[in-house]
Amino acid sequence: MIPSWEALKVTKEPRTRYYIDPVRIVWQSEDESPAIERAELLLTGRDGQSVLSTSMEKACIFRHEGNAPGILLDFGTELHGGVQICIAGGSKKDTRTARIRVRFGESAMEAMSELGGTTNATNNHAVRDGIFEVSFMGAEELGNTGFRFVRIDFLDEGHFIQLLSIRAVAVMHDLEYKGSFRCSDELLNRIWAAGAYTVHLNMQDYLWDGIKRDRLVWTGDMHPETSTLQAVFGSHEVVPRSLDFIRDESPLPDWMTTFPTYSIWWVLVHHDWYMHNGNLEYLLEQKTYMTGLLRQLADCVLEDGTADIPNPFLDWPSSTNPEGVRAGTHALFIWCMMAGAKLCGVMEEHDTAELCRQTEARLRQALPDHNHSKQAASLQALVGLLDPQQANREVIAPDSPRAYSTFYGYYILKARGEAGDIQGSLDSIRSYWGGMLSLGATTFWEDFDIEWLNNAARIDELTPQGKVDVHGSYGGYCYQGYRHSLCHGWASGPTAWLSEYVLGIRPLEPGCRTVRVAPQLGDLTWAEGTFPTPHGIVRVKHTKRPDGTVHSDITAPEGVTVVRA
Repeated sequence: MIPSWEALKVTKEPRTRYYIDPVRIVWQSEDESPAIERAELLLTGRDGQSVLSTSMEKACIFRHEGNAPGILLDFGTELHGGVQICIAGGSKKDTRTARIRVRFGESAMEAMSELGGTTNATNNHAVRDGIFEVSFMGAEELGNTGFRFVRIDFLDEGHFIQLLSIRAVAVMHDLEYKGSFRCSDELLNRIWAAGAYTVHLNMQDYLWDGIKRDRLVWTGDMHPETSTLQAVFGSHEVVPRSLDFIRDESPLPDWMTTFPTYSIWWVLVHHDWYMHNGNLEYLLEQKTYMTGLLRQLADCVLEDGTADIPNPFLDWPSSTNPEGVRAGTHALFIWCMMAGAKLCGVMEEHDTAELCRQTEARLRQALPDHNHSKQAASLQALVGLLDPQQANREVIAPDSPRAYSTFYGYYILKARGEAGDIQGSLDSIRSYWGGMLSLGATTFWEDFDIEWLNNAARIDELTPQGKVDVHGSYGGYCYQGYRHSLCHGWASGPTAWLSEYVLGIRPLEPGCRTVRVAPQLGDLTWAEGTFPTPHGIVRVKHTKRPDGTVHSDITAPEGVTVVRA
């Protein structure tokens, strides 16, 4: 290390940078004379090394003869990062620079949009539309956002430039996918992988919920994400770093991100993290804050067993059903007290553990009306307030997957799994999450409604006349139009669910010392996969026999006991 650095606070970048070439040209501007010449050279895989001089025939030429020439490139998949633009030279000899407008988009139409307007294109959280000065004989790296598509416009009227390359610069952790899932349905395989990749992209300095927008730590959103992360990667430091960050940013009596329910989710994430990884030392670091939080939550429960909190929240789609929100919040309180009693027992905080048990008992005296909210009924089923089969039959299964949300879809699937409705769950996964893939998605979205499929154009094409631009036309609340994130970690629930309910793998003891394997194949003829534990990889292969029973081959590492069910 350079000696003068010793006085500086230096942090080593733990992520990896990848250069990715565009896979196709979606659109380019056209004039009477070609505004862009040899655009196909941008697809040839040239790196970012410039040259002192190059012939016109070896470069892509952009000419501005009154109308700014532009091109829209597709990099083939959702990415986090920016672009590298390499220019050999051009006609602007006075400055030897070029003014370039760069527009990133998670959909092709977003990359073609103007800021503001009815489609709500924004630079919120990350600048995805800007004008930059790029030097000749160099390679400039621009942008830090979530994208798949990039539009480049040359703005210097009366001039030309020689473009050598435009490459994506993807930034993410270099991780082994220790968990896996394969089955007899290729669509489900794609869905599992898309959920895994969605979370992988959101594992940046912290565990974000979105790489374009919502580059924040939201503890509620973290629960589906960490469930997926555990099934795919096993463990990663981004989870404790994020849990500690939001804890330190939310000193008691503050609620995390203003939502008492998100403080509840912090406890639930810690419970699942401890069950999977068994890190008692880390859990004990939370003792003071966690016991204080649990007591603060217990103080919100009235004598009649109802919870009285400010700003109750489940997810955005359910917010128009206040009765359902109250019912779901009530179930979250029960879930939290169950987890809190268990964790406090492990930490030998026996007084707080007993308070949690008493509070849970008081909460169970009340049964708020779910008001036909699938989200609320699912939570009630998961904590035993409702019989799972009854909740599924009367509320959850009817008209599914309508009224799903990408966030609470995970808990809807879990409730259906507890009811034994594996087939209904698989059908909903195919229709709902598969519906996003059918529109060209490579990651899962902040929100989705099955009705959006009607007459919808794909997100990887410019919207044809008579079709609906799904990205620009839909979305509500804080995610209207192009502000809507198309890579949102809370939407990854099917990945965790397929590992837990189809492969049937679930930790029963902290650190996965004991895991249950209870496969449920529905209409699948076979399913196989791996599940990471602190001791190594659990491997399973389930095959359906002609009589409908399932034969399972299971291999577990030393230190893991398998309970078959």
